[in-house]
Amino acid sequence: MLKRTPRSLTLSLALLLTLAVSSAAQGITTPKQHFGFNIGDDYQLATYDQFVQYWQKLDKESDRMKVVEIGKTAEGRPQLMAIITSPENFKKLDRYKDISRRLATVDGLNDDQARALAKEGKAIVWFDGGLHATEVLGAHQLIETVYQLVSRNDPETTRFLNDLVILAVHANPDGMQLVSSWYMREKDPARRSTNGLPRLYEKYAGHDNNRDFYMSNLPESINMNKVLYTEWFPQIMYNHHQTGPAGAVMFAPPFRDPFNFNFDPLVPIGIDIIGAAMANRMAAEGKPGLTSRKGSSYSTWWNGGLRTTVYFHNMIGLLTETIGNPTPVNIPFVPSKLLPDSSLYYPIEPQQIWHFRQSIDYSVTANYAVFDVASRNKDTFLYNIYQMGKNSIERGNRDSWTTTPRHIIAAQAALPPAAGGRGGRGGAPSADAPTGDEPPAGGGGGGRGGRGATIEQFKTLLRDPSLRDPRGFILPSDQADFPTATKFINALIKTGITVHRATAPFTVSGKPYPAGSYVVKSAQPFRPHVLDMFEPQDHPDDIPYPGGPPTRPYDNAGWTLAYQMGVKFDRVLEGFDGPFEKVNGLQPPAPGKVAQPSAGAVVLSHAGNNAFTAVNRLLAAGRDVQWVQSGDNPFQINGATPAELQKLATELGVSFEAAPPALATAGSIKLRKLRIALADQYGGSMPSGWTRFILEQFEFPFEVVYPKVLDAGNLSRRFDVLIFPSGVGPAVAGGGGGGFGGGRGGGGDNIPAEYQPMLGSYTAAETGPQLRKFVEEGGTILAVGRSAMNLAQVFGLPVSSHLVERSPDGTVRPLPAEKYYVPGSVLRMMVDNTAPIAHGFDTHVDVFFDNSPVFSLGPDAQVKGVRPVAWFDTAAPLRSGWAYGQGYLNGGVEIVQATIGKGRLVMFAPEITFRAQPHGTFKFLFNGIYLGASTAASVSTSEAARD
Repeated sequence: MLKRTPRSLTLSLALLLTLAVSSAAQGITTPKQHFGFNIGDDYQLATYDQFVQYWQKLDKESDRMKVVEIGKTAEGRPQLMAIITSPENFKKLDRYKDISRRLATVDGLNDDQARALAKEGKAIVWFDGGLHATEVLGAHQLIETVYQLVSRNDPETTRFLNDLVILAVHANPDGMQLVSSWYMREKDPARRSTNGLPRLYEKYAGHDNNRDFYMSNLPESINMNKVLYTEWFPQIMYNHHQTGPAGAVMFAPPFRDPFNFNFDPLVPIGIDIIGAAMANRMAAEGKPGLTSRKGSSYSTWWNGGLRTTVYFHNMIGLLTETIGNPTPVNIPFVPSKLLPDSSLYYPIEPQQIWHFRQSIDYSVTANYAVFDVASRNKDTFLYNIYQMGKNSIERGNRDSWTTTPRHIIAAQAALPPAAGGRGGRGGAPSADAPTGDEPPAGGGGGGRGGRGATIEQFKTLLRDPSLRDPRGFILPSDQADFPTATKFINALIKTGITVHRATAPFTVSGKPYPAGSYVVKSAQPFRPHVLDMFEPQDHPDDIPYPGGPPTRPYDNAGWTLAYQMGVKFDRVLEGFDGPFEKVNGLQPPAPGKVAQPSAGAVVLSHAGNNAFTAVNRLLAAGRDVQWVQSGDNPFQINGATPAELQKLATELGVSFEAAPPALATAGSIKLRKLRIALADQYGGSMPSGWTRFILEQFEFPFEVVYPKVLDAGNLSRRFDVLIFPSGVGPAVAGGGGGGFGGGRGGGGDNIPAEYQPMLGSYTAAETGPQLRKFVEEGGTILAVGRSAMNLAQVFGLPVSSHLVERSPDGTVRPLPAEKYYVPGSVLRMMVDNTAPIAHGFDTHVDVFFDNSPVFSLGPDAQVKGVRPVAWFDTAAPLRSGWAYGQGYLNGGVEIVQATIGKGRLVMFAPEITFRAQPHGTFKFLFNGIYLGASTAASVSTSEAARD
């Protein structure tokens, strides 16, 4: 146990560092000279504007550093990266960059060539800061570490500069400018706080900016992915975060289980090696309080974060979470954090005051630990990225299997107990639980040594040819929404995946495919990412003890992007080839066709998402567009010129056909430019931000509104449609509310005038009556996720939770987690696609579900105008992820439409807009918006006429 305070040790080390820096810092501007304070001084933060000026100054002063712009941010700022290495290395920088690329992509190398390049090359190490802008330590340790790298001349720093090319990346410039300006606006230091921000610190995503790295929606994600996967290919990337677990200073690798089954074993091994080096250096420098493994919730299962997507590209991704704030904090007394174990080798005693500079020093130590292990093992890290890429190519070129928990459960169930069967994963639901995919009861480790089973049984149970990993995937170009499939392909390309396109028709496994189809082969260096985007995830039943509650995963359990986007594809299990060409760069949609109008009218299919962009452009141009309520429910367009239609067909990949003479247009909805309100809240809601992003991408006009606007009433005079994203809007007492990212109503105290209109809270008492009046007068309300259940209760509809059980005393209670738990996963539901809200859908659709509501309708629902539109029609709806006790979902309703007066309330329980990823369910939102062009009565009449 530490007896001397870390503060005294830090000051001693800082004195030694000052002596080491002094001789090197001649001509290098110190942070204090530029900012007016030392990095880490209490109550001081730098803005991004100041940051840019400082890096530009260091670039001119030091021959160890070159500052480059990697792209623009969402708000138009330059996003900067500093390349740091020795002056000699700068002379051959392009060569070292090319070596890194060739090793990561294998590039036709053999082992001897790869070893020679690894010996010649320099390890590329990425470290960043500022991604989550309220975690202000990240951006400030970036400033301090870069200064030390360009100013110090000690032997260790010199070795780093000689052996490494270090990429220092600012991950969220807009957020740093907002947060630092907000903190420093107070003249009295004691009043300074990063709390109470008025809006999201990334324009659309806020904290979710670290959830976008396989999708690449955001400008910042696109910029960083370009550096990671198409330019520099670092062997190690280190992502800084804040705050550490209570009673500790820093969480650092290794991470807890489970890790993803797709990536190469050298990835988690490499993480463990670097994590050990970080712990070792902290202990050697007398810096206690570093925890790992079970010390926090972080794992390596999920793909999509800045440090996690790299795993699927054969890179070593690191994350630390460190305490600290410019306003001093403390380290509380947490008894469990004072007993050493393998997750906490060196505990720290409680500290009454912990200064920001101490956290800066811990972060610099962590950075130097990473640089040190990378420098000492540079040849190994360079060669290993080649080896992992080579392994991926080999696996993609032969029969291979990825063993998952469900395979093991099935094998254990098939074997007699003496051979190692009847294990399972523990924590089975009670005997009266509905059937689904729950593990067998008993939970235990299946076999405890002994003789085991035979090789023949292994081959039968776990090497079934039908369970092989695909050799590749084919996306037919004749699918109904090929432009969305192309967007999926572009998401792959942004993350460095090799994609081919057919130049002519071809046949694989007896099935013909048209020219223009995309082909993604798994025999490529980043095969783990390919599989992760196409194949379902199978998260283990992570249950600590039989009958216990599940352990919540870090972020999502399942996310298969092809499922979320509704992409049609075929898995090919045998090797195949054809008339394929590699595509280069992002792909535009394949141009659509334009037929000669019939009597001046053309029709546009409802099946593709880009049809809505086309319609929005036509409406903006004043064209006549009608939503046909018969047949396949196309959009009929009158008055558009051939040139206008051709432009849309070329840019959006949509096709216009001549309107059939027999097309029944009675009851069609005449569309118009709608007045759309998107609800948000003070502090910013991430679901609202993502919805804003979607509306902008598909060119829907809208206005963001806050509680004061809705509470003021007369809503039908201003709006046709109100959208309440998940967690935004009023709730009855005890209901859920407040989306992560803000929404506490904000205190009016000291809030600048420009943000005053955002203040307030949605309430059932004040907001509810105005919403009811709006709907009764003909308005449309669309509610998603938690907001759907909340508004059902606010409106007093005959809708309740399906996820309940009756206790022995007869009371109804929510299902406990020990019986039912579905974290973020992809499920499949049945859809009544005769309902206008579901036009353009097949009879089943994959949806993203994150402990989402599941509805039961009361016996009087129909007479009260409440209609089910989508529901779970099976006891096993799981497509990807983890659905513990999923049998309870069977029969539960997921989309409900209620007619109220002249208007309607549509409730979407699944997360149909989640992080702007599930393109396959965007049409629910878009259809709901277009329904705002009609009254509920007119639509009901047209439906009845068709029936």
